[in-house]
Amino acid sequence: MKWLYERAHTHRDRLFLNKYSYGDVFTLTIATAKRLAPHLRGESRIALWAENSVSMAIHLFALSALGIETVLLNTNLTNREIIEQMESTGVRTLLMSEKMTHILRAQKVADDIEITDVSTCEHSHNHVDRQDLCFSTCIDTDFKAISPMHNDENLDWNPSDEKVFCIINTSATTGKFKSVPVRWLQIEAHVKASANVLGVEEHDNWLVVLPMFHVSGLSIILRTLYNGTRAIIREKFSEQVVLEALETEDVTMVSLVPTVLQRIVERIQAPTLRAILLGGEFIPMPLLQECVQRNLPVYKTYGMSETFAQSTTFSIQEHPNKLASVGYPLQGVTIEIRNPDEEGVGEVWLSSPMLMKGYLNKEPIHGAFNTDDIGYVDDDGFLYLLNRRKDIIISGGENIYPKEIEDVLYGMNGILECAVIPVSDRKWGQVPVLCVVTNHSEEDISEYLLSRLAKYKVPKRMIYFDALPKNSMGKILRQDLIHTVERT
Repeated sequence: MKWLYERAHTHRDRLFLNKYSYGDVFTLTIATAKRLAPHLRGESRIALWAENSVSMAIHLFALSALGIETVLLNTNLTNREIIEQMESTGVRTLLMSEKMTHILRAQKVADDIEITDVSTCEHSHNHVDRQDLCFSTCIDTDFKAISPMHNDENLDWNPSDEKVFCIINTSATTGKFKSVPVRWLQIEAHVKASANVLGVEEHDNWLVVLPMFHVSGLSIILRTLYNGTRAIIREKFSEQVVLEALETEDVTMVSLVPTVLQRIVERIQAPTLRAILLGGEFIPMPLLQECVQRNLPVYKTYGMSETFAQSTTFSIQEHPNKLASVGYPLQGVTIEIRNPDEEGVGEVWLSSPMLMKGYLNKEPIHGAFNTDDIGYVDDDGFLYLLNRRKDIIISGGENIYPKEIEDVLYGMNGILECAVIPVSDRKWGQVPVLCVVTNHSEEDISEYLLSRLAKYKVPKRMIYFDALPKNSMGKILRQDLIHTVERT
């Protein structure tokens, strides 16, 4: 938290989060830490379950200042899943927002849980198994009232590089999660490399609509803090929220997923906008081409929790001939293609100072990390991904890449969403099945694909949906689709 301490002294009156300055956030962080401390004596790690808000960020900063690691929980989890993740990460205390408390009550489990409001209770009870704490997202702006608490004794503003700031659970909506400890040395390497490729301007203002429990949203807050710039946090993640913020908040940068950008690309009017980071899912080529035509400042990016966000990125305006790529490695990132075939396609391995040291309670990583993606690097050093290894369909001995089929299909007018998944087949082992949102007939789709792809790549079945299932990042839940199709 040394950056917050430093910015509070060098940028005290500059806006940081929404309407709050660096000085405000620093003062509120100290007050929040002092308020939390009596409830967390002896704790080294707790879980935080909250929607996007300035208050969530302040509580995260306060926990860090107390030297406590924070396990960030997906807001879509059920109480059963929360218990599972708390037990897996060795956590007994859950700190949640008021909204999450209401969600627990809606699940009819809160009546069985004793929840302590940290804003009104000075001390918590002595819990043996689980402690549940609640905080308000309404911020007390009466700085005179909290000034007596403005004493940062016993707070850690300069954690070691190896200190774990937070723990992010990946694939948390599938139940098969892995826990990624994020250390300060990773964060510092990331914010510096990101600033190097995106640049930093004094009046930068980054719109945060991606979830802050996810690396994509959290990294924006930490980049902003390091750069001494501003961020606008919004709870909701929708096209209307994005458009309103772009029109009214002088936003210069925003991170989006393709499904949202697809819906608003024709309506973006933001003269101050200088960067749109786009990642999180395979991006339809027609969308990228439209962004180039509209001169939108899109940076295509590729990263993951294990590498603390971006590993590669590039401007599609500067490199319109590289639209199929996911970008050029950031400073310090090395990409290696292992076990390549005759065309240079193989396993994508990454090494960088942003890389985790290993999953929690798992073997440490030595050297490079296997991303489980399949791809290749071109002569200019740009990375291209063909698919996740687990998504590749092997049909009659032939490798079928769903992304290739999806990219072709998105070129057909009227295809709103699509995903190609593997389904077991007695004759071929697996066959591709298309899940699609469109008004086109199966005959029209098959005819379109047959004119552009080898016959064995054309899906053997097509299933129509009103909308494809997605996680909180807008990523299509392919495993859910597979289960749905197999049941039918």
